[in-house]
Amino acid sequence: MAGKQLDASQAYQRLGVNPVINAAGSVTKYGGTRTRPEVLEVMTGAARIMVNVEELNRKAGEEIARLTGAEAGFVCSGAAGGLVLQAAACIAGKDPVKMRQLPDTTGMKDEFIIQNMHRFPYEQAYRAGGAKLVEIGDSRYSHPWELEGAIGENTAAVAFLCAPMTNRRAIPLEQVCEIAHSKGVPVVVDAASMLPPRENLKKFLADGADMVSFSGGKGIRGPQGTGILCGRADLIEAAAAHANPAQFLGRPMKVAKEEVIGLITALNMFLEEDEESEMQAYRALAEQVVDALSEVPGLKITLEHDNHDYLIPHAVMKFGPDWHGPSRNEILNAMAEGDPPIYLHFLGQPDELAVDPLNLTEEENILVISRLREKLTT
Repeated sequence: MAGKQLDASQAYQRLGVNPVINAAGSVTKYGGTRTRPEVLEVMTGAARIMVNVEELNRKAGEEIARLTGAEAGFVCSGAAGGLVLQAAACIAGKDPVKMRQLPDTTGMKDEFIIQNMHRFPYEQAYRAGGAKLVEIGDSRYSHPWELEGAIGENTAAVAFLCAPMTNRRAIPLEQVCEIAHSKGVPVVVDAASMLPPRENLKKFLADGADMVSFSGGKGIRGPQGTGILCGRADLIEAAAAHANPAQFLGRPMKVAKEEVIGLITALNMFLEEDEESEMQAYRALAEQVVDALSEVPGLKITLEHDNHDYLIPHAVMKFGPDWHGPSRNEILNAMAEGDPPIYLHFLGQPDELAVDPLNLTEEENILVISRLREKLTT
């Protein structure tokens, strides 16, 4: 096949990789999101032009700051890459001796306080940057006095998770920031999947967060390997000092020049779009699912859209006591094992599945409905 032009599907199929239908949302495991065509076009041209990467990073950071209202910004390697840089910045700052020593934090403040309700797999990114996690609270509650008591001479930061399906009993971000700042401690936020709504680009900073990490390849629909780090100027400068093209801890998490351009292009497009129209389009797809499955005996299906768990409209299926068909997990697995595989949103309650329309075309949505009706009624 050398010398022949391959279309996208052929390139995957040549490797033995077949396309899937992602009704699970912006899940990296299932392809993330569909990158904007305009972004891909500008990236193709940018890849052929040589630039000074330090200058590019600085100018891109200025644009992020302008768009988010932050003091400074940086394009990182996904939201998880941003967490590594958050840790490195809070622990070692811009001191080259400490920077070179990481992830060994001997002699440095290295404790990151985190609420037990916010424990999550990506916290390993903080530990990769040298942080030692200090837990407060339990699986149901955290109290302000627990945070106050946990802050000590080795505290480098307080970590806060903003994500769908998190426990709402956690100490809220604004109060966490008030307590931490009263003791001179910064608060770092993982908000990877919190866009849209677009207001969240500024919300967490307005609540007092010192550094916030967003994904560039989820709702923004920029390059999958990019993220947005924004916040306090001194901490963002420190994070950038650890990252490519410098030869410190963040060097392996390189963001290519064309990806930086792609992210900035996608972010501008994201903010220029009409969010109400976008939500109406997602709602129409979700409503099709709800309408098509509303008469399946024993199944409760509703359209859900809020500012906490379902940031865009979802069709949510609940397998309660009246349901006597295949189990929730049997349906989830059967959909994934079909041809093509269809992946559903499964991060809600243990008795729930959902269709997230973020990545669905109208044709794919029809196929999802057909396959769901088949699996639910057999």
